[in-house]
Amino acid sequence: MKEIFNIFSRKRNRPKIIERPRIIADYREKNSLLIPELISLGIDVEFQTLKVADYLVKGVAIERKTVSDFISSMLNRRLLTQLEEIQQYENKLLMIEGIDEQELYSNNFSEERMGLHPNSVRGFLLSILLRYKVPIIFTKNSEDSAKFISVLAKKEEKEMSMNVKKKSLNAKEQMQYILEGFPGIGPKTSRKLLKKFRTIKEAINASEEELKEILGKKAQTFLKIISDRY
Repeated sequence: MKEIFNIFSRKRNRPKIIERPRIIADYREKNSLLIPELISLGIDVEFQTLKVADYLVKGVAIERKTVSDFISSMLNRRLLTQLEEIQQYENKLLMIEGIDEQELYSNNFSEERMGLHPNSVRGFLLSILLRYKVPIIFTKNSEDSAKFISVLAKKEEKEMSMNVKKKSLNAKEQMQYILEGFPGIGPKTSRKLLKKFRTIKEAINASEEELKEILGKKAQTFLKIISDRY
């Protein structure tokens, strides 16, 4: 007698679909040697117009400079503005690329750049670390840079806050932005509040018990800020 296969006897193992890591790059990076390196490592690159940073990777804003671009932006002080703007992100990096291809401190290179002394470069690097609190990664070339970004892109995802400036927000993003201004309310929590109460007005008028379902102990702080006089 032929055995009948019981489809309920055990679960079938379905092949797991692995999504390719995705990063966002500023459109001005399209012609960078870094882009084909990233694609070769299995990274999907989405180009957007970024007002701040060159790359957004899993909650980290990356400002990328070649050695020559770093010196140029140091001299014309463009980098100072970029360092100020990137402070809007909790996690940020300055990536200086090409230290195997061009010496950062050599006297010859410094003389080409209007007599810039190597110690001026060292002092500026210290200022980036100590004053602006921006970590620096030195990479050998575009291939090395791509490997750093690839490792970062494959780490556990951390959602990025919408609470950054120099961007035109749509209506939903503006609502989220307002709620993220309250202590302890991040992107996920602000969306939960909006999904539950639909409007900011309804969230503000909600009872403490209703707010506690999402905010927990932070509900008291939320209500206190709303009720306090200026």
